[in-house]
Amino acid sequence: MQSSTLPGFTHSFITVNGVELSVHTAGEGKPLLFLHGYPQTHATWGKVAPIFANNFTCVIPDLRGYGQSGTPKTDDQHQPYAKREMAKDMVQLMAHLGHDHFGVIGHDRGARVTYRMALDHPEKVERLAIIEVVPTADMWERFNAEMALKAYHWTFLAQPSPLPEKMISADPVEYLEWTLKSWTKNHSLDAFAPTALESYREQFRDPKHIHALCEDYRAGATIDRLLDEQDRKAGNKIQAPLFFLWAKNGFPASTGNPLGLWQSWANNVQGKAIDCGHFAQEENPKAVTECLIPFFND
Repeated sequence: MQSSTLPGFTHSFITVNGVELSVHTAGEGKPLLFLHGYPQTHATWGKVAPIFANNFTCVIPDLRGYGQSGTPKTDDQHQPYAKREMAKDMVQLMAHLGHDHFGVIGHDRGARVTYRMALDHPEKVERLAIIEVVPTADMWERFNAEMALKAYHWTFLAQPSPLPEKMISADPVEYLEWTLKSWTKNHSLDAFAPTALESYREQFRDPKHIHALCEDYRAGATIDRLLDEQDRKAGNKIQAPLFFLWAKNGFPASTGNPLGLWQSWANNVQGKAIDCGHFAQEENPKAVTECLIPFFND
């Protein structure tokens, strides 16, 4: 069936790695996987997806725990929401669709799944684009006072259950919209399409999804950070060409030298700072397509 959030895309549900994923597909050409971040869903790609679909076979899922995808039960180590597990979801999803090799674009939490996939499955990822994050271990190490205030949600959402879940559930839509506005350049909801906003709101109205999103951040504070530290100590690097996009005043910019951080993690890195807030693909879609379509067509 057709999705109202991504007109022209086919919407289906596919079970891989023990979880049912909501997936949107369209286009022809080389396969390109799009991975959204927090507090969003697949709908974040609505302004750029039709343009990419003119050049690529686009696969746009909701991550496990997000959107219309399943919310697996967690464990004490938050393993089901580790980026390594999410990366397995995506490798198996692409294989299910007939794509053994592919490019990946990831924003926010989806970008963390993207680079973990490039490290764990280098034979699968041909090229990757990272939007608005630096590696998890590096981010934690740069938590000075400024960063702690700007990215307070990293510690808030990672608190033991059910504290953040109960606080968010007191007024989930208000919390969502406050978060979205506070991370945009103009501190408003103007950049978000009405259908995308409703997709995000629907997610936050569901206590199971609120819990899953918190589990994502608990994994980020524990197993994801430790996996990064292990890879860095072992000297493991991303082999595929990497393009890094970041906002001039976003989270990565506060680390000092975000492009330099990625150059220490990958052998072939290029990047650009663009004029937007945290949500590049919704606030400045033109810059995203102009930078990334040539990169993935190379």
